[in-house]
Amino acid sequence: MSARDTFSGGVAVITGAGSGIGAGLARHASGLGMTVVLADIDADAVAALRRELGGATVDAVCDVRDPDALHELADTTYETLGPVRLLVNNAGVEQFGYLWDTPVANWRRVLDINVSGVFHGVRAFLPKMMATDEQAWVWNLSSVGGVVAIPLQAPYIVSKHAVLAMTECLYLDVQSAGHGHHIHVQAVLPGAVVSNIFESAGGVEADRATDVGAAEAQRAAMLDIKAGAMDPLAASETVFEQAAKGRFYLLTQPDYVGAAMTRRAEVLAAQRPPTPR
Repeated sequence: MSARDTFSGGVAVITGAGSGIGAGLARHASGLGMTVVLADIDADAVAALRRELGGATVDAVCDVRDPDALHELADTTYETLGPVRLLVNNAGVEQFGYLWDTPVANWRRVLDINVSGVFHGVRAFLPKMMATDEQAWVWNLSSVGGVVAIPLQAPYIVSKHAVLAMTECLYLDVQSAGHGHHIHVQAVLPGAVVSNIFESAGGVEADRATDVGAAEAQRAAMLDIKAGAMDPLAASETVFEQAAKGRFYLLTQPDYVGAAMTRRAEVLAAQRPPTPR
């Protein structure tokens, strides 16, 4: 089946919908004929996107670090819009710098948003999705960073490895609980997709860090990569089509991300130490 056949007419809830691939997924979902709930901590960003998309689009201010906020979002969505066909746990942030230079607050911010935010989304929505026999999809946003090791970005890389493992375990949990016939858990692994994640990434504190320059050099390198990154709408179309075909790993750039996955498997199989990409 095509993505339109699979998702049209359903309700999609997307966290981190205010920018980047989250906004791309929202635009594509709307174009497929879905009712889209745009959830983000940036009220202005999702309000602007709601005005752009019009139609059956709702904006909601939500901090994914707060489990009560996700439960409130789930309750409101089900009460006002009906069952959720697609949940996208996408909200995420970056961090640059050597691990020992990373401020504790920044470490917690990355893990609270990137990992706990996904967990809170699953806990809030999945029981409601499982309570019916309607077909439903859960997408958790990992990254090509979930299958590689990169210096000067440890908190982010740790978080994306964690999300990938969480999603793989969740898939097995859903199967074990007998809901695999209608709940489809899938892991999204974007490669470089245009967003503002690098500009808004945390850095290190000049009065405590041993090497501020290294952190900012890594930011600059990532911004250079952004110049050749994939358009979020094109990336989203690829993800939706792969999801409709029943893939578990949804890759925005199948060749590039797939090659990184192969290299990761080879490193583990050979028990080699990591090397810079």
